[in-house]
Amino acid sequence: MSKSDQTTMRQFAIMIGGLVVVAVILIVTALCIYNNEPKETDPTQPARVTERIAPAGAVYAGDTGRAAMQAAAEAATKAAASQVAYGGTTDGKEIYDHLCTSCHTGGIAGAPKLGDKAKWAPRIAEGIDTLVKHAIEGYHGPDGNFMPPKGGNPALTDEQVTNAVHWIVDQAK
Repeated sequence: MSKSDQTTMRQFAIMIGGLVVVAVILIVTALCIYNNEPKETDPTQPARVTERIAPAGAVYAGDTGRAAMQAAAEAATKAAASQVAYGGTTDGKEIYDHLCTSCHTGGIAGAPKLGDKAKWAPRIAEGIDTLVKHAIEGYHGPDGNFMPPKGGNPALTDEQVTNAVHWIVDQAK
C-alpha cells in the first residue's frame, strides 16, 4: 500500500470511529430522555385487565351449586324486569309496532300474519288466555312454528304482552 492509501484508510477509520461515537452519544441521550419522561397512565387500564382475565363462566355442583344457579337466575330476572320496555307503555298497538311487527308482518317462523283471519281463527278458538300464555312463556307449535317468550324481549311486562295480544286478536276478528 502506498503512503497516500494509508493516509486515506486512516482518515476513513477516524471518520467511521467518529460516527460510531456520535451514534452511541445519540443513543445514550435518547435513553436518558426516555427514562426521565413521565409514563402515560390510562385510568381504565386496571378495569380492562380485570375484565379480560375474569372467568368466562361458573361451575355449579350439588346443592350449593343449584342454589347459586337459582340465585343467579333470579338476579337476571329482576334485572330484566327493572328495565321495562318501550317506556312502560301498555298500548298494544305501540308494542306491536315496536316488536311484534317483525314476525307477524312477514310470517316469520310460522307466525300468523296480522289480520289473517284464516290463520288466527283456530288460535283464537283456543281462548285468549292460551294465546297470552303462549306469548308470555313462548311456544313451539306442532307444525314447526315458534313464538319466543315475550316476543324475544324479556323487558316486556306481562301486562304489555297481554295488551299486545288483545290488540292483535282484535285485528283478526
